[in-house]
Amino acid sequence: MADAANQQGSERSGVVIVAAGRGSRVGAGDVPKQYRMIGGVPILRRSVEAFSQHPKIADIIVVIGPDDGALFQAAMAGLEGRVRTAIGGASRQASVRAGLEALRDSAPAKVLIHDAARPFVDGPLIDRTLAAIDASHGALPAIPVSDTLKRGDAAGMIVETVARAGLFAAQTPQGFPYGAILRAHRNAAEAGRDDFTDDAALAEWAGMPARLVEGSPANVKLTWQKDIEMADLHLSAARVPDVRVGNGYDVHAFEPGDHVWLCGVRIPHTRRLSGHSDADVALHALTDALLATCGAGDIGVHFPPSDPQWKGAASHIFLSRAAELVRGRGGRIGNVDVTLICEAPRIGPHRDAMVKRMAEILNLDPERVSVKATTNERLGFIGREEGIAAIATATVIYGNGAA
Repeated sequence: MADAANQQGSERSGVVIVAAGRGSRVGAGDVPKQYRMIGGVPILRRSVEAFSQHPKIADIIVVIGPDDGALFQAAMAGLEGRVRTAIGGASRQASVRAGLEALRDSAPAKVLIHDAARPFVDGPLIDRTLAAIDASHGALPAIPVSDTLKRGDAAGMIVETVARAGLFAAQTPQGFPYGAILRAHRNAAEAGRDDFTDDAALAEWAGMPARLVEGSPANVKLTWQKDIEMADLHLSAARVPDVRVGNGYDVHAFEPGDHVWLCGVRIPHTRRLSGHSDADVALHALTDALLATCGAGDIGVHFPPSDPQWKGAASHIFLSRAAELVRGRGGRIGNVDVTLICEAPRIGPHRDAMVKRMAEILNLDPERVSVKATTNERLGFIGREEGIAAIATATVIYGNGAA
């Protein structure tokens, strides 16, 4: 079975991204460092995207902490189809083993093992590492040590100067033939060894040689709070805002009733709007506008009228979910604008309440929310007071442009 699987995976490469640690050295409270933001994007997402965009990576396993499911889902919004998860163990070594075991079904020929806290890994480094792996050799990206090294004692005194010739600082991703590194991890676990500081050290213990490949000075590991702050500052200084504008349009006909819902506000009227939900034409149009900024389909994709659970549902549910999707993909809502087109009811007396309600739903300052109204000059179905239409526009700043 294993041989068949290995043959099937002979052209496949996979990656295990280790993201189960708590990042205690960062001192960031309850949020593990891999979920902290740099340049408006979670550290873990930046690491995952480097591999998800690489043409030679077929399988991605992210090893997460047992209590980090919600954090992971929020960070990976839009990447769910490319990533699978495994639950980490008590040590980094145990977590790597869990990730390798999760790859058994696909059994790639080569596997990379990467620390989530190295978000600046790039395509050329991945290429160099993969190219150096063969059936009997692993690969280790590394940087020659350039600083003078000193050995100190327990009292904090210098004991000697260490010759730096031939010394290298190891990085990740470290790469190996999949079957060989999985066996090495299993053997180490059986031997009670969980003290290896990286996978190259474990491979060395197992008798598997590894080739040094050129690392990248940019491929730094974010260990301390100051590392995260400097990375965020660097990205903030270099980034160009990714500003996107989405549009939405909706229309609902009148039917017998005594009120309408518009912009989340109940307005007394001689009729109501017809729809599967509460038929809030303004919030429906704005929901579509937000979804458009990240290519997430439209309101019907997420809340189909054929689904009975949305019968009579309040439309603020739809708008809130669209905002969650936008923010989960690294977006910051800049402003929203809604234009209502109707002969009646009059919108002016309710405008302030509408602005306030939409600002509450979207967690925005009211000055970033606009509600306008116009008539159709008694023309067409709107002019005949057969229904109400709404046009909505949303501006969202994404990725490197998100604050």
